[in-house]
Amino acid sequence: MIVCSCNVLTDHDVRSALNPDGGNARSAGEVHRCLGCSRQCGRCMHTIRKIMNDTGCSAAHAHAHAHVS
Repeated sequence: MIVCSCNVLTDHDVRSALNPDGGNARSAGEVHRCLGCSRQCGRCMHTIRKIMNDTGCSAAHAHAHAHVS
C-alpha cells in the first residue's frame, strides 16, 4: 500500500527503513531520510508511526536495543 503519496513510498519501503540491515530508522522523519527523500505534506507521518508501532520499532524500543550491544 502507498503510505506517502508525495514520495511514492509503500509500507514495504517503510519497513525496510526500520530493518537494521536496511536503515535502522528510529523516527518517522528518519524513515524518509533512510529512503533518500524528505517529508513534504506530512500526511503520512501518522501511518509511518503506526507501522513503527506495529512492528515494534518505536523510538524507545529502537533506542533500548541500541544500548544492549
